[in-house]
Amino acid sequence: MIPLTATAIAEATGGRLTAGTDPLLWVTAPASIDSRRVHPGGLFAALSGRHTDGHDHAPAAIAAGAALVLASRPVAAPAVQVADVTVALGALARHVAGHLSATVIGITGSNGKTSTKDLAAQVLAHHGPVTATGGSYNNELGFPLTILHATPDTRYLVLEMGARGRGHLGYLCDLVTPHVGLVLNVGTAHIGQYPDGQAGIAVAKSELVAGLPDADHGGLAVLNADDPLVSAMADRTRARPLWWSHHPHPTRVHARDVRLTQDGRAGFTLCTPEGTAPVTLSLTGRHHIGNALAVAATAHGLGLDTAMIAQALTEARPRSAGRMQTIVRDDGITLIHDAYNANPDSMSAALTALTSVTARRRIAVLGEMAELGEHAAQAHRHLGVLAAQAALDLLVVVGDDHAALIADAARAACDHLDIVSVRDARQAHDVLHRGLHPGDLVLIKASRAARLEDLVAALNDR
Repeated sequence: MIPLTATAIAEATGGRLTAGTDPLLWVTAPASIDSRRVHPGGLFAALSGRHTDGHDHAPAAIAAGAALVLASRPVAAPAVQVADVTVALGALARHVAGHLSATVIGITGSNGKTSTKDLAAQVLAHHGPVTATGGSYNNELGFPLTILHATPDTRYLVLEMGARGRGHLGYLCDLVTPHVGLVLNVGTAHIGQYPDGQAGIAVAKSELVAGLPDADHGGLAVLNADDPLVSAMADRTRARPLWWSHHPHPTRVHARDVRLTQDGRAGFTLCTPEGTAPVTLSLTGRHHIGNALAVAATAHGLGLDTAMIAQALTEARPRSAGRMQTIVRDDGITLIHDAYNANPDSMSAALTALTSVTARRRIAVLGEMAELGEHAAQAHRHLGVLAAQAALDLLVVVGDDHAALIADAARAACDHLDIVSVRDARQAHDVLHRGLHPGDLVLIKASRAARLEDLVAALNDR
């Protein structure tokens, strides 16, 4: 973080110093919202949540090394008191962003944001210091926290941007205006939050490119030419459009000679208007080709050499847990941990990836998909059909209600598939832990509410 005094933080956030707080107290490290994970010399933002109130942990944060607390009520610690801590964090991030010289890259889409952000951070690191979103810190809290991690040396600020409604990306763009806006796709994730369905999701995602500078001031919109809802966003931006596609085109970044290894990793020839170079990804699943092409287009637009981009993509490794994360146990059993979140499109991609991997047995453990609203029943039935078509040896369905729809649809579509329904991760573990053998491959995927990360932990620890 750019070092700031307590007085400067108060001025940036519209707050006031509490009694006894030194106006010249320096904050030299990033902000945190968890008192157990504060940075020495950093800022602790005391949020009031459903289960705990950060204000109660302010003294512990100071004892752990934080220099200052951002609070909405008096605390027994040096503090800046504000009306709303979340809004104040955003205002502080806006202030810090105004003192950065970094190129800001915003990434959005219904699927693949985190994996693409991780790839982009690793590719651009070959060209200069990068500050990037950690995990999926992509909302009104995580976004400013990422900005506050940037330093004067940061050359590229790579920001994942999530939206669960209209106006969300517009708000984030108001905190820091991206120079580059990358839109991966418009799918059905969180569709239950949008009364006007997928069209509403497209409008929400387009707020990123609408907020970019014009082409004369360096604005660059990196768009998926294969997605009609994304390609239409070219009409909503003043920035220069740069296209990527799975299909050959002389002026677009694309892939040719696509191949898959036995463990489901994609290789291809990267083609840019500048030239070609070979790529072999370390990520599991053909769907990551699109993520890689989007990153390649971004890097190409920023002036990186094609051969350097290809080499960096090949060297890049998975960084964020729970997103097609491959775990090979010492007994030869492979787990694919994709339980961070789920929606119809990402479920389909994960099952497709599973079929591409050579294994003794293919097992899928699937839980419910959240935030689908009136589309939920149909989406879970369709998932059951996809599972029945995925060449599985065993399907374990976790949960109630919508999970039962997955199982029923799978049984109707394939009468010889072994299907087991369980209530929770503990029961799923009871089904699996004694029945797995070397060479088995297990995909574990659901929305966070299903807590299937607990199943991954249990199976990996054994």
